[in-house]
Amino acid sequence: MIKLIITDLDGTFLNSHGEYDRALFADVRALMAEKGVHFAACTGKQCERVEELFGDFSRDVWIVGDSATRIKYNGEFMFQSLIRNETGQRIISALRQANDHHVIIACTQEGAAIRADTPQHLKDIVRRSYTHVIQTDDLASLTCDFVKITVFDEKGTCPQTRPYLTPFENDAYIVVSEAAWIDIADYGIHKGTTVQKLQDLLGVGRHETMAFGDGYNDLELLAAADYSFAMRNAFEETKAAARFITGSNNESAVCTTIQQLLALQS
Repeated sequence: MIKLIITDLDGTFLNSHGEYDRALFADVRALMAEKGVHFAACTGKQCERVEELFGDFSRDVWIVGDSATRIKYNGEFMFQSLIRNETGQRIISALRQANDHHVIIACTQEGAAIRADTPQHLKDIVRRSYTHVIQTDDLASLTCDFVKITVFDEKGTCPQTRPYLTPFENDAYIVVSEAAWIDIADYGIHKGTTVQKLQDLLGVGRHETMAFGDGYNDLELLAAADYSFAMRNAFEETKAAARFITGSNNESAVCTTIQQLLALQS
């Protein structure tokens, strides 16, 4: 019996415009409530941005946010894991040496910090995923620990940047989620480990968990669920890791798949 449903957002639950069918989700939410099923959004987006996206629905949504470094529910953080400031600053320094065109997003507990001289069109892209954005003249001035560090590269050269981060593989979890994005979290923290913490909080096993994803950073998420679904638009490696393939993110396939399967659950 399914007790927990977890979905990635971008490329999975959200369509190509970063939106979802709210009327359909309202029906799905009612069905999950009727069946006693928990719903979680597992994403690189800032937790507060997820709350914005779900609006009034957010009070019933478990948020595994900020690249799975935090769990938030009903406005309260239930878990978080931080990168020590000294380690984070060394990572930021290495990223600056890699190239001068990508955007480094240094996330703290106060917000997502970017350089103030970041071009406006790139600031706009950052704000799609982060509600609280801090602008600073120098990321080196940040003295607090980091929730995570993310790279956005509009030229899509993140795979070429990744080797610069090899020295930090024993200090941080590093994943190139796609050509334009790198996510860096505390060592040993990723969607799979944090989902396991959520399962423990809820008393739910992997055999009672359904998960949806599309990217390389969803591989561990899918491995944490017996009912694992890759989107039709997913990377081939992600499809190979999933037990099932569903429709695309532009077809509201997450919601329709939930409806179909929960309708069979007594």
